[in-house]
Amino acid sequence: MSSLTLILQSVAEGNPQAADELLPLIYAELRQLAAAKLARERPGQTLQPTALVHEAWLRLAEGEKQTWQNRQHFFAVAAESMRRILIDRARRRMTREKAGFAEPETDWESKLVQSAPTDEMLAIHEALDRLAVVEPLAAQLVKLRYFVGMTMDEAAEALGIPVRSTERMWVYAKAWLRAELGEQK
Repeated sequence: MSSLTLILQSVAEGNPQAADELLPLIYAELRQLAAAKLARERPGQTLQPTALVHEAWLRLAEGEKQTWQNRQHFFAVAAESMRRILIDRARRRMTREKAGFAEPETDWESKLVQSAPTDEMLAIHEALDRLAVVEPLAAQLVKLRYFVGMTMDEAAEALGIPVRSTERMWVYAKAWLRAELGEQK
């Protein structure tokens, strides 16, 4: 068991010192995860990976008490938190646009500019939720590969299935999402 896994278990048991030890160990990787997500945004956006990491960390810390199985599980949960932050922001922006407010919000989230149109981003989110109903493991794989940035080997380990099965599931999930999103256009 890695030291990170031990610290994650200690945090889950309620050890306050473990939480203090956890953030320095994972901060750089969380920041890389946020930077990878924001790298797909259009140039000129001003949200820094640090702000996204901090918001995700707050959600993880304030949320329900969780038990993380290992490093991959923790980062999958963190990536999901970042994804939800971006989806929530897209929904607020869409509501604001429908209400006729052209000016962006004044909080830090107003600085996040998505390269994909808001409705497209929400369609992908909703399609991923529908995939989770049909094939929960495939939806989890998409989240691990796309949002966490795991390799196929890492995702297979996190899901506890063979790499070859993971590769087949990846092909299926991409085709399913393409077909689902194609029907909406």
